[in-house]
Amino acid sequence: MHDRVTYDYAIIRVVPKVEREEFVNVGVIVACAKRNFLEAQIELDPQRLLALDPTLDLETVAGHLDTIPIICAGDTQAGPIGQLPQRERFDWLVAPRSTIIQTSRVHTGLCRDLPAVVEHLLATMVRPLPCPLGKRVKS
Repeated sequence: MHDRVTYDYAIIRVVPKVEREEFVNVGVIVACAKRNFLEAQIELDPQRLLALDPTLDLETVAGHLDTIPIICAGDTQAGPIGQLPQRERFDWLVAPRSTIIQTSRVHTGLCRDLPAVVEHLLATMVRPLPCPLGKRVKS
């Protein structure tokens, strides 16, 4: 069994109207130098985004979001940024921006299973919570 390692993560957000500062969490980036791990997962929910801005160009947003996992993988499709060392790619991805795609500040954690961390962060920080109002109320 692996020992526990520290990791850094950030939540990826789409901010349709930057001036309003409203956002929807759409993914996560997790990095661990000790395990040579850098991964991003994106889960775009068009309905949630369109609730904030019905005029949002979802195709363009999705195209930009699709590059994040490619950069994490160090793929040649990512251009010069994809060729940077792993930690520099993470730092570049989480650098503060005033654009439609932003990240939270970086947080640190401790774990044994990095893929499980990615899944946990998606489940708790990105996916919509179940609506208790959908349950039937007894009369």
